[in-house]
Amino acid sequence: MIRFENITKVYNNNVLALSNINVEIDNGEFVFLVGPSGAGKSTFVKMLLKEVNPSNGKISVNNIDLTQLKRKNVPYYRRKIGVVFQDFRLVPSLNVYENVAFAMRVTGSSSREIRKRVPTVLSLVGLSKKYRAFPNELSGGEQQRVSVARALVNNPSLLIADEPTGNLDPDTALEIMDILLDINRAGTTIVMATHAKNIVDTMKKRVIAIEKGVIVRDEQRGRYGYED
Repeated sequence: MIRFENITKVYNNNVLALSNINVEIDNGEFVFLVGPSGAGKSTFVKMLLKEVNPSNGKISVNNIDLTQLKRKNVPYYRRKIGVVFQDFRLVPSLNVYENVAFAMRVTGSSSREIRKRVPTVLSLVGLSKKYRAFPNELSGGEQQRVSVARALVNNPSLLIADEPTGNLDPDTALEIMDILLDINRAGTTIVMATHAKNIVDTMKKRVIAIEKGVIVRDEQRGRYGYED
């Protein structure tokens, strides 16, 4: 469960990013976060990751009060969340297997656990035969599949996808969305910030639209609703 209660964020330069946001996202939901550039989507995502703190209000994720979470506990909280970025953020000196395994090593997983889990998630994203390849030997779609596998390897209850199809061609973007749908069907909550109108309109999931820091629409089976 994600809950934003009366969340307002004003940055130091007096820019209002979010204003009195109230929203709940249940476990197992797939939610698109949409809106024009600068609407406040990135701030919303950064708050979920505890990268940005609200100026006012309360945020809770899986019964953890992020507004009260001590700095020393933030890394442990983030280990329970999977994140997929637009620019992949793979380590170029590590191969596919090692990039995914790295996410387990930082959580203290044993070598045995890593050997068991990594091949499983690589199979899930269709990269079993590419486990020795390095990022520069992969297509953009394949690199994003590695990013998805890395986000999933620690069995997160929440996956945050920040423009995950932004650097992909339409066909490859749909392949990534199919993987995310499978993950969601298995029970993982997904919050995806996107400008991909065709994907949002096709998938007909819950849509939360933000404009100028305010939620202007919150619809089940919603549509994108913007021209940009």
